[in-house]
Amino acid sequence: MSPPILRIRSDDKLPERADVVVIGGGIVGVCTAYFLAKRGLSVALLEKGYIGGEQSSRNWGWCRQQNRDVRDLPLATRALSLWEEMTRDIGRDLGFRRCGLYYATDKPQQLATWESWGQNIGRPGGVRTRMLTAGEAASVMKGSGSRKWLGGVHSMDDGTAEPALAAPGIAEGARALGATVHQDCAARGLDISNGAVTGVITERGLIKTSAVVCSGGAWASAFCRRHGISFPQASVRASVLRTRPIDGLPAALSAPECSLTRRLEGGYNLAISGKAKLELTPQGLRYAREFMPMFMKRIKAVEFGIGRSFFRGPEALGSWRFDEASPFEQIRVLDPAPDPRAIRHLLGCFQNLYPALKDVTVDQAWASYIDSTPDGVPVISPVDAIKGFVLAAGFSGHGFGTGPATGQLVASLVTGEEPPVDPTPYRFSRFADGSKVTVGAF
Repeated sequence: MSPPILRIRSDDKLPERADVVVIGGGIVGVCTAYFLAKRGLSVALLEKGYIGGEQSSRNWGWCRQQNRDVRDLPLATRALSLWEEMTRDIGRDLGFRRCGLYYATDKPQQLATWESWGQNIGRPGGVRTRMLTAGEAASVMKGSGSRKWLGGVHSMDDGTAEPALAAPGIAEGARALGATVHQDCAARGLDISNGAVTGVITERGLIKTSAVVCSGGAWASAFCRRHGISFPQASVRASVLRTRPIDGLPAALSAPECSLTRRLEGGYNLAISGKAKLELTPQGLRYAREFMPMFMKRIKAVEFGIGRSFFRGPEALGSWRFDEASPFEQIRVLDPAPDPRAIRHLLGCFQNLYPALKDVTVDQAWASYIDSTPDGVPVISPVDAIKGFVLAAGFSGHGFGTGPATGQLVASLVTGEEPPVDPTPYRFSRFADGSKVTVGAF
């Protein structure tokens, strides 16, 4: 079942020409369209389903610096300021609140890891983060019974945004600046001449352009593969449940059993950090060697299996002609069923964490595919093989929070302006130029 999301209208007429075409209407795509339109460029935003329909409406909603990989921290910090600026400039509530994030644990090793991150990455990087004493952690975890908490972390400036509102709201902001938004309009491929982009072939016709951004989430590798570009990407399936409104809990909390995030209406999204299912697929087999270090590092958190995604979906076999229906049209919205066993386990974890809430009412459950790279760091980069083609994908579960800064970075790469953060860690070439692939710590 799909989570709730604000639905917006589409622009009826497909433009014959645009300065930039953005493929994919998730948080990265809409933020990219917004910042390009803000620069005065004509932008066509294409979405095969509806804006924010996949991972961008199915995530936790966390906008955090805390525990970020050092390569991702500048992007995360930049994004926090942009969430506030965009809310003001667009004039819509995107659900962003600097509520602060809390982490609590009864595991000494986890506490030591957080302390190390704060000393070596967080505070040197300007993050306002502090360790919690055992007593402070117990106060945060009020209602968790007689459990002995060793301590925790409080990240004061971090917060959450509303997945049901953010991507649609930002898309409307881009439209107000002159961008056009086209839903139920799949991009089948690129029109290329002499190694450079000259257009995008959609199911409704050709849009002429010299610049294309692919922010296709879990579908990005398949789109690239159709043009002979090898982008190592794997998607894991994660299940989430949503409760009816609950009083008295922190707005955003991570505990050993599960993490919880309060939504605007008072209900909570519950999930387990890092816990997901990796389904065997042809694409997964193709990139198994590249992903082996990550799988070995996180093997205890990942369950392996095989399902329908082997035969159908973004990681299945197959190619297509540009004058026929593509896989993007066959699956308008990637809407996997939640794993019933995972949902039962998640609910049990929450009830174990808060025994007094054992009768909590589950409002909804859903699943999503989280697209990852071998090092857990996204690609935000031009692709040298095709002039004018920029890839922004592989966010490994972190794309929602950093979406605004990512969009600003992509816009600078397209226009050749000074980037807001150093784009080097996100270069596409790192997977082929002999660079050492280091798996992110978080």
